[in-house]
Amino acid sequence: MQKRKLGNNGLEVSAIGLGCMGMTFSYAPFPEKKDMLTLIAKAVEQGVTFFDTAEVYGPYNNEELVGEALAPFRNEVMIATKFGFNIQDGKMVGVNSKPEQIRKAVEGSLKRLKTDVIDLLYQHRVDPNTPIEDVAGAVKDLIAEGKVKYFGLSEAGAATIRRAHAVQPVSALQSEYSMWTRQHEKEIIPTIEELGIGLVAFSPLGKGFLAGKMDENTKFGEGDIRNLLPRFTEDARVANKTLLDLLQAFAEKRNATTAQIALAWVLAQKPWIVPIPGTTKLHRLTENNGAAAIELTAIELQEIEAACAQIEIMGTRYTEAMEKSTGL
Repeated sequence: MQKRKLGNNGLEVSAIGLGCMGMTFSYAPFPEKKDMLTLIAKAVEQGVTFFDTAEVYGPYNNEELVGEALAPFRNEVMIATKFGFNIQDGKMVGVNSKPEQIRKAVEGSLKRLKTDVIDLLYQHRVDPNTPIEDVAGAVKDLIAEGKVKYFGLSEAGAATIRRAHAVQPVSALQSEYSMWTRQHEKEIIPTIEELGIGLVAFSPLGKGFLAGKMDENTKFGEGDIRNLLPRFTEDARVANKTLLDLLQAFAEKRNATTAQIALAWVLAQKPWIVPIPGTTKLHRLTENNGAAAIELTAIELQEIEAACAQIEIMGTRYTEAMEKSTGL
């Protein structure tokens, strides 16, 4: 698989990464651990070198899974994890990016990931009670100590990104970006392009919707976050089928799947964008990774853009309460 550079500090990863969150968090019921160990190993075999986790996924067991799975390949891969929440009794309890909390989180992550260095360390969500300069300074110290290689932010605003970057260069911003979540094109993407920061696109398949296998009759399991999301009500799924029809038309032309076209579209937006689709199924992993070989032409991209301009997506990506709290 081709490689892409994230930021100007030397971080290079596979063009498509693997988001591991859904293996233990947000999309219950969860698969067997042994199957996920196999899937992660298969991802490495297929050329994936970039794996995404976080201490709050579980909490904790996602990092343990990723650490165990990648131990045999540690020198071949880049592992990204995140700090930024209080965790009490197995639950997230508010944001916390105080320097002492960052250090505590990193020590825990290093143990669970079975490694002596975290390749990419993100602040998971901005903490309004801790100046971003203090956050960046704490990560800068950890980089100087050799415990972290690269600094990242997640879902941060343009002003926050600038302030953090002035203290410690940011290599990557992780934010939601896909054909149906494009709010970052207005201010965020131009800002990180100016600063030389890469974009790691989470939910590039719209939490599975853009893979085209979901309709108004699809039932989500108990504990699946999509049961709560406005964009996944039955009415919204019916209305948003227009976007799937568009993807399907291009998929047929290119002898590809809708998921592959959706991922190829993300890859085509900028050479420094890396999508990290998540999956728990081997055939989906192979399908997603196949998108790296699909290069949409300038004409195809123009046609998609013109068609998208006529489509109005129904439903916000999160509830108002979620947007105010964690936005996970």
